[in-house]
Amino acid sequence: MKFFAKTNLLLVALSFSLTSFAQSSYEKQGTQAWMKGDFKTAVVQLEKAENKDPNNANVLKMLGYSYFQNGDFERAIGAYTRLIALKPDYSAYYYRGKARLNIANMPKEGQAQMRESFYTAAIADFSKAMEISGEEDVQILQNRGIAYKDYGIFKSYLIKKKTDKAGCLTLFNNSVADFQKILTMQPLKKDVSNMIDYVKAQIASLK
Repeated sequence: MKFFAKTNLLLVALSFSLTSFAQSSYEKQGTQAWMKGDFKTAVVQLEKAENKDPNNANVLKMLGYSYFQNGDFERAIGAYTRLIALKPDYSAYYYRGKARLNIANMPKEGQAQMRESFYTAAIADFSKAMEISGEEDVQILQNRGIAYKDYGIFKSYLIKKKTDKAGCLTLFNNSVADFQKILTMQPLKKDVSNMIDYVKAQIASLK
């Protein structure tokens, strides 16, 4: 089954939340707000629901997504990490990877090592999501390709020796490889073609 290929993203996650018939009032209110796209209200109610039942995977899935939609990426990572400990799930790895990539792309002076760790963790999450999904999915491939690209650009500013340059080239080549896999499945994806051209230009600039 393709990742988000045949259904709306919210309906995919909703299918998990509706499996519980013994919801607390907080979970019910959080679910209702979540379904309406009111993620700020959803967070308030779902946090209360989690406090009452910290091992509720449905609550954690909705809470992680709500944090993500609110731009609270650190809390999203925390919620998805707790969810993964309970119930490893490819969408949890996928969104944790996206949250980590968003944090990595927020430059903070003097925190280069922190950013690098988020890039590597994001790539690992996307790879794990693909492993659990059981196939090379376009959405996951594209996000992992972007993570490789962004990480390569980040490292290119830090080049001090030949080994650093080789590391950048590896990241850029991995990015191109992921994007090219997408084009074998969807040859008309112009945005992916454009990203390949951009990454190849970055590779050329290192030579």
